[in-house]
Amino acid sequence: MSAKVAVIYYSSTGNVHRLATAVAEGAEKAGAEVRLRRVAELAPDEAIDANPAWREHVEATRNVEVATLDDLSWADAYALGSPTRFGNVTSQLKQFIDTAGGLWQQGVMAGKPATGFASAFNAHGGNESTILALYNTFHHWGSIIVPPGYADPVVYPAGGNPYGTAHHGSDAPSEETLAAARYQGERLASIASRLLATAG
Repeated sequence: MSAKVAVIYYSSTGNVHRLATAVAEGAEKAGAEVRLRRVAELAPDEAIDANPAWREHVEATRNVEVATLDDLSWADAYALGSPTRFGNVTSQLKQFIDTAGGLWQQGVMAGKPATGFASAFNAHGGNESTILALYNTFHHWGSIIVPPGYADPVVYPAGGNPYGTAHHGSDAPSEETLAAARYQGERLASIASRLLATAG
């Protein structure tokens, strides 16, 4: 049975968007139906315009649908991604998460597989803590956390992060990192499909 996967992310200059797209590609490779969704931008125009790369990315991704709570209800599995802000999730993604209280009370996300990915400017700029912060949310949701672990050799050339795919630097993610993200999406979708098959 194929799974429905929601890949929901925030990206300011495009690196997390690239990771999210790769995660979605991996999930589709595993046969999943995928919704790739960005969360709403909260920053004022003057902040965005102060960084040409930020403005360029905002304009380039207007065709990506904005995430809604329906995407959480619809999905059998979740992949959430964020740049790191002081070792934590961005306010844009957190604001979306914070609107999900009603669904949490209904148990909508409980028992569904979930995974996280991140990007930071520096190698030790907080990627792992950002991913673990996302996993705190999944704990509260009652979701089943599905990290990449070291279950496939593709994780090692991407930096060997067992918590989730993580990119660092101002340049676009390497092909090795994107391959790890695709694997992470494929793993999430495969496990979700197996859980659906046993439940059905």
